[in-house]
Amino acid sequence: MNKPLIIVIALILTLPATFAQNRSASYLTYIEKYSSLAVEQQKRYRIPASITLAQGLLESGAGRSELSLSSNNHFGIKCHNTWEGEKVYHRDDHADPECFRKYNEVRDSYEDHSLFLTKRNHYSFLFDLNPTDYKGWAYGLKKAGYATDPAYPVKLIKIIDDYELHRFDLEDKSEYLASKTDYPKKRHTPIVTNSSTTLYQHELFRNNKVKCIFSLPGDTYAGIAQEFNLSLNKLLQYNDLAQTQELEPGTIIYIKEKKKKAARGYLQHVVKEGENMYRISQKYAIKLDELYELNKMSYSSGAEVGMKLKLR
Repeated sequence: MNKPLIIVIALILTLPATFAQNRSASYLTYIEKYSSLAVEQQKRYRIPASITLAQGLLESGAGRSELSLSSNNHFGIKCHNTWEGEKVYHRDDHADPECFRKYNEVRDSYEDHSLFLTKRNHYSFLFDLNPTDYKGWAYGLKKAGYATDPAYPVKLIKIIDDYELHRFDLEDKSEYLASKTDYPKKRHTPIVTNSSTTLYQHELFRNNKVKCIFSLPGDTYAGIAQEFNLSLNKLLQYNDLAQTQELEPGTIIYIKEKKKKAARGYLQHVVKEGENMYRISQKYAIKLDELYELNKMSYSSGAEVGMKLKLR
């Protein structure tokens, strides 16, 4: 029997038998507070929500560790050479303080954690796993070098099982905000003019091979159009809009023309509560009129809960 396996078995045998019954109040509070954020990240990046939550709980001590309180860093991500944001210094595995990333809010930490995993090639094999395979992800993170603790996968799995975090994982790939979305490859450099009001440099994605971004707090259609050197009318046309409207953070915005049908593998969509034809067309990067045409529907009719819509 190899040494890592001995360590894992020993850890399991020494865990208190009553652990599952004696759930931590701080863990439950953390889960209630951040579970929706973990699900949002899975929709964008295909990282199981259970894994994100378990890592957040473990790395931040349910949001009560010194590092998380001083920097909103819930995943213990260190500065590395590419980090250009704020920094804090904290003692981790070494005697000397190490550089860790500091965020303005916890949401930023969750977003950066997702980007940290999607942008590094040595984590790429994890995205071939089934989206509900949290055990594969737990052992894969250790294999890829996310943590030095040999018992790291067991600890993650224990947290997920004891708090039933797997209930947050999305099984249906149509739930993802950007179906068939490529992981962000680069950061767009906007064209800045004297009158520019651009607040951000948005990450570029491709959904159904169509370039898109996700809106950020404070974004407007006019500002996004200016950032990508588009006319406002053209941007609205790409997104099947007749006029501008208020933008909620996380809204998918296309900066190129959408397609006539969904990506391969997405044959149909079952309409859920709160969905309409427009939202579905945006989710799959299909032109709204083409979605109506595919389903032989008139523009006066709408999507009804339970309806099966053709996507290709």
